[in-house]
Amino acid sequence: MASVSAKIIFSTAAAVATATGGNTTTTRSSFLPVFRRGAATPLPLKLSHRRRHHVRHITNVFKTVESPAAPPALDPVRQVQKPTILVSEKLGEAGLEVLREFGEVECSYDLSQEDLCKKISLCDALIVRSGTKVTRAVFEAAKGRLKVVGRAGVGIDNVDLQAATEFGCLVVNAPTANTIAAAEHGIALLAAMARNVAQADASMKAGKWQRNKYVGVSLVGKTLAVMGFGKVGSEVARRAKGLGMHVIAHDPYAPADRARAAGVDLVSFDQAISTADFISLHMPLTPTTKKIFNDETFAKVKKGVRIINVARGGVIDEDALVRALDSGAVAQAALDVFTEEPPPKDSKLVQHENVTVTPHLGASTKEAQEGVAIEIAEAVVGALRGELSATAVNAPMVPPEVISELSPYVVLAEKLGRLAVQLVAGGSGIKSVKVVYKTARDPDDLDTRLLRAMVTKGIIEPISSSFINLVNADFTAKQKGLRISEERVSIDSSPENPVESILVQISNVDSKFASAVSESEYISIEGKVKDGIPRLTCVGSFSVDVSLEGNLILCRQVDQPGMIGRVGNILGECNVNVSFMSVGRTVKRTRAIMAIGVDEEPDKDTLKKIGEVPAIEEFVFLKL
Repeated sequence: MASVSAKIIFSTAAAVATATGGNTTTTRSSFLPVFRRGAATPLPLKLSHRRRHHVRHITNVFKTVESPAAPPALDPVRQVQKPTILVSEKLGEAGLEVLREFGEVECSYDLSQEDLCKKISLCDALIVRSGTKVTRAVFEAAKGRLKVVGRAGVGIDNVDLQAATEFGCLVVNAPTANTIAAAEHGIALLAAMARNVAQADASMKAGKWQRNKYVGVSLVGKTLAVMGFGKVGSEVARRAKGLGMHVIAHDPYAPADRARAAGVDLVSFDQAISTADFISLHMPLTPTTKKIFNDETFAKVKKGVRIINVARGGVIDEDALVRALDSGAVAQAALDVFTEEPPPKDSKLVQHENVTVTPHLGASTKEAQEGVAIEIAEAVVGALRGELSATAVNAPMVPPEVISELSPYVVLAEKLGRLAVQLVAGGSGIKSVKVVYKTARDPDDLDTRLLRAMVTKGIIEPISSSFINLVNADFTAKQKGLRISEERVSIDSSPENPVESILVQISNVDSKFASAVSESEYISIEGKVKDGIPRLTCVGSFSVDVSLEGNLILCRQVDQPGMIGRVGNILGECNVNVSFMSVGRTVKRTRAIMAIGVDEEPDKDTLKKIGEVPAIEEFVFLKL
């Protein structure tokens, strides 16, 4: 076995599995040899003095990577091992040039899973688009040599992230290079739909001349609602303003001042869809946004609205959209993405006369393709050099003893973030989050990076397509205009537990649940770990004690007898199982907070019945 100098830069399974509740597996690929031109051997990671003891500890726990039988090519000038980079789908020449300057590049397209598994054990990096499935079998076949997988694009559904992390392989993507192309395509569909360009073109090619049939509508003076004010959404807004449109936006995350600087008003979801003449979708596909445009939504839109979607097909219930088009609630739609791609040939939506469609061309410009190629090539080369990538989508190496100790607090931190963001009212842009740790530990003995990353993960992931981990948490927060500050409050207790409690505060926002706002006017929630279980202990100024699992209903009520029974009966009659209840109050017989854990998500009628109980002043349903 050839010896290999190891550079610890990326993740073990524990980092991701702890955050997701999965199992961890330690493999020999937890060390990643790092190649750098001009170096005789892979170089070690430069660490602060405070972290070196962790490295010494880990080297006694994990094995280094076994060198494969066939070594990488040698640089003829420096006699340095060059990494082998497999490109399994077409990549722009500019990106290939970046790769060739650093390593040996093999372009093998249309590989079967069997062929990919045969090749991968001789490769240090793999670059794919959406067509190659990088499964657990691929990582197993790599036998520890594969160090980085680069996805030339945004989505990573075709890469098994858990397996990648378990086998010590970093996964990076290229999320920014196609922004302008997608925005331009959105505007192209907007204009083409408004003026019936596709339909008129097809009519003329059929030998017809139907000027009166294809009278369009003007864009100037019309209201465009941009649903999702991220990179693409903000670029669409800027271009629409240039067309003389009035632009509003809904994004539960976007800072209001950034929107105002672009001349855009942030509004609630219902206000956006009920006032817009055109709706352009730029939201990620998450459990919250899946089929968010459904029959109920289309019943609230301004009659005759026109819809553009260059984001994700799954955010629209396609059957509901057909019904809305047939009824006239929606006048037209222009779609570049679909729930199933390619859609069925007999799709009623695709064949509808008032629908303009393109085959997922949002990023399909020569410039965008070259940009994506360069972005992913630079990310892969950087990873092979040992540089931490801001586009990494799985977590970096964290010492196992730190993971073990912080495990329940990691879960607590993420769930507090998820709760906090759900308490923010629509239209309120989140700009500042403060995390307060109460601890008896000395600052040098408590590394809060992972906890901060998990709070960030909990706040951003439910309303974004971003994948948050220790590598990219601070970068993503900064990119989204979110400031995460930390404060440590020293307490007089045993330092055996790393953290006594975690408090998450969001300032300068409106709340869906007024009782969650503390006396300092922050949305404020606090939690602790008790017997290894994360628990919510404080909401606003009210003390509670509930396990952070399942779903949660918070009610502010008049403190009087019988309230637990009344609400419990409503939930029981609707077949919703209650897992726990807790009541907290500030002064007896005045106001109280009732926290109810439920196994199932109550339907809207059930929640309405709870809200109609006279003594209940406000309530909110939260998903954990």
